[in-house]
Amino acid sequence: MLALPVNDTEQGYDYPARVRWSLAQDDLRSYQEAAEFLNFNNIDMVCLQHEYGIFGGPAGSHVLHLLRGLKMPVVTTLHTVLREPNPDQLMVMEEIAELSDRLIVMSQLSSQFLQEIFKVPGSKIDMVPHGVPDLPFLDPNFYKDRFGVEGKAVLLTFGLLSPNKGIENVIQALPQILSKHKNVVYIVAGATHPHVLRREGDRYRAHLQALAKEVGVESNVIFHDRFVSPEEMVEFIGAADIYITPYRHEAQVVSGTLAYALGAGKAIISTPYWYAIELLDGRRGALVPFENPGAIAEKTVELLATPAIRHAMRKRAYLFAREMIWKRVAQGYMESFARVRGDRMESPQVQFSARVAFKLLDHLPPLNLSHLNRLTDDTGMLQHSIFTTPKYSEGYTTDDNARALVFTVLLEHLGGEQLGKTGSAIRDLVAPVSSFRYLAFLEHAFNPVKGRYRNFLGYDRRWSEAEGSEDCHGRALWGLGTVLGRSRNQGLRAAAGRLFEFSLPAVMEFSSPRAWAYTLLGIQEYLDSYPGDRDAQKIRSVLSRRLLEMYEAIRSPDWKWFENILAYGNARLPQALLLVGSASSDDRMISAGLEALDWLLKTQHCETNGHFVPIGSQGFYPQGGEKARFDQQPLEAAGAVSACLQAYRVTGDGRWRGEAWSAFNWFLGDNDLQLPLYDSTTGGCRDGLHPDRANENQGAESTLSFLMALLEMRSLQEQNGPGTSGDLFAIRTD
Repeated sequence: MLALPVNDTEQGYDYPARVRWSLAQDDLRSYQEAAEFLNFNNIDMVCLQHEYGIFGGPAGSHVLHLLRGLKMPVVTTLHTVLREPNPDQLMVMEEIAELSDRLIVMSQLSSQFLQEIFKVPGSKIDMVPHGVPDLPFLDPNFYKDRFGVEGKAVLLTFGLLSPNKGIENVIQALPQILSKHKNVVYIVAGATHPHVLRREGDRYRAHLQALAKEVGVESNVIFHDRFVSPEEMVEFIGAADIYITPYRHEAQVVSGTLAYALGAGKAIISTPYWYAIELLDGRRGALVPFENPGAIAEKTVELLATPAIRHAMRKRAYLFAREMIWKRVAQGYMESFARVRGDRMESPQVQFSARVAFKLLDHLPPLNLSHLNRLTDDTGMLQHSIFTTPKYSEGYTTDDNARALVFTVLLEHLGGEQLGKTGSAIRDLVAPVSSFRYLAFLEHAFNPVKGRYRNFLGYDRRWSEAEGSEDCHGRALWGLGTVLGRSRNQGLRAAAGRLFEFSLPAVMEFSSPRAWAYTLLGIQEYLDSYPGDRDAQKIRSVLSRRLLEMYEAIRSPDWKWFENILAYGNARLPQALLLVGSASSDDRMISAGLEALDWLLKTQHCETNGHFVPIGSQGFYPQGGEKARFDQQPLEAAGAVSACLQAYRVTGDGRWRGEAWSAFNWFLGDNDLQLPLYDSTTGGCRDGLHPDRANENQGAESTLSFLMALLEMRSLQEQNGPGTSGDLFAIRTD
């Protein structure tokens, strides 16, 4: 948890350690930098405490620059809601409300004003009372000796002094009070408000002291001119027999001092400002007219003369305030934060910066290999990154090196003569050197004793398991099959062929439909070059039949899928059926693949805006259950691109080409948050969409997913379609 206060002086204040950043009140750039600081530190949520006079600019408008730049949810607590705002105040409050996920108010009247004046929906507003310490219900005499007022009846007003407090009205009431109760003292605790002190000095306090002397009550008024610590505040309130807030104006929707007095179970006399009317309802306090010392005196005399009435008032106040103690208030805030999280999951909100940012959709950017190179060392493809810096501690995976092998071979194949003309530096980087490196990783990953691939290799070059998942094995075969089907390098093909032969038999025992699908992608690539291999044909037939029969067994009119859950890597399943069905002229298989893919795409589209919405990894989508909206993974978008393009090749129906563009545009910002996942500066891809932001780490899976999707979209050779401008081989390798 971080706290960001606002400095209203150039020298600032001596803050505790958890304050790592402070805003300069009138420096607009400070607000923008604070937003960058919070974003950089991956803060989950910002709770803004808004009060007029804290933030710089007209009506505090500088704070809007902070809110506009934030990438996380914002919950704003409004300490003041105006009934008659001026145009600047109206504009600022309306935009604060728009930029905030939820608004917290501390009175029902504040909620009413927000809805009627600022047109904020009531569903966006949470009522959480002003917090108070959880104090025991004590006799005031317990604390009086602390201030030397033993045996006295103590009246108290505390808080920062300013002329609108109306303290002079209590001082003027004292002669009448003292005529009935000689032992009364009035304690005024608190320093003068810093803004008042800078503007006019301590003139108000001097006026009060002079007034007390003038009316003959100087010895009965005690000023404590200092900032009061929380511990001292408890003692001051505890010593009071009657707490008085004699404020001069009605337009106050919250008073922390009044809330604290109520929480301590004090007898309270107050003028009828808005918050007092609401809080003291139900005979929890007594209201007197504004600017009326006589009424203050009369009510004070009454309460001092009738202890039974005073103590009953105290008890009602104390019991009511049990819902205002800090523990309850914290629960209220957590419930508000949870609502934000739930709302973001169900109805994602687009950030201000994303709404105004330009997005270039239906366009294929030039290939940028910078981040791919950064993630590749002499062992292979590193798994993760911290932002754009490789994370050595997470090591390597066979999964990612298999994907990297597929990508580099596709790049070699699709580049053809253009790649050869770009020069040996790029040729050596992309093909065959990188392909050899990723293939060498797969060879090292294969455990001949088990006949299986290991998956996780530490940066210390130690394997963490004897065999990896079935999906990992399937991806390795996909990579090997792609080499055999597309690479022109004989040395690469020879090594891949040997490994392919050794590792293919194990798949016959697999039960994972994704492992079957990945294997089928690899086998079909292989058979495109070696169609006569009867063993490979047999395994292709067995696995594709298993996949088809699984689909037909699970399929129902409202659930056209292979399993009872939509999980991860979904589109690869219908893609495998389409690929094999087309190669073997199996209409039943093609029909099932098209039907499943069509249902998947309808399930993965935003009903409101029509953009691509992959199944989220936080729960997936079980049949009959809730569909997880987040976290959305680039892996799903890349798979959808591949499957849709395969459907387009099989049917010639342009609708599938449009669906491929929809999935690809997800990378470019046509998504729930309107944020680009692809980073054109680095060539990397962000690791997914959270409910409130993009995951700024650019790992191997995400980066390769985008790069593979880009190559596949380029493979269409859509000379007359959208996004064909630019040259794929304007390759950046820096």
